[in-house]
Amino acid sequence: MKLADVNALNSAAFEQAFGDIAEHSPWVACDAMVARPFADRESMIEAFTSAVMKADHAAQLALLCAHPDLATRAKLTQDSTKEQAGAGLDMLSASEFAHFTELNNAYKAKNGFPFIFAVKGATKHQILSGFETRLHNAQSTELQTALQQVCRIIRFRLEEKVDA
Repeated sequence: MKLADVNALNSAAFEQAFGDIAEHSPWVACDAMVARPFADRESMIEAFTSAVMKADHAAQLALLCAHPDLATRAKLTQDSTKEQAGAGLDMLSASEFAHFTELNNAYKAKNGFPFIFAVKGATKHQILSGFETRLHNAQSTELQTALQQVCRIIRFRLEEKVDA
């Protein structure tokens, strides 16, 4: 989609086009929409990032909790399915899947939200390494790291959807 077309969308069409950019959290697109007209794709990405980072704690936590576990067998959004498959998370051995499940459960028990990692361009080994490292971080550190990872995911998705 061209940026001029994005800027010309009415509110309902904008939410329809971009409401799924932040996993099951159309409020991010609604908040970002008020920054239109966007001068360029980067300013659009910044508007989405700002919406995430300026949200109150409850909204941020809900956004994080809307994300699926990595390497889950649950039904994923189309974007998450494609991103996780690109990292090979759809082809794990039984022992790798069990290890991911164990790490997912430990991380959620410690932090209260799922482990979030922008998997585009990463390998399952890089993701596992990040998991094992971040599992030892303080919850406050992980909250900020997870939000930054959400913003990376948003960037990747907008870069695919909107022409530069």
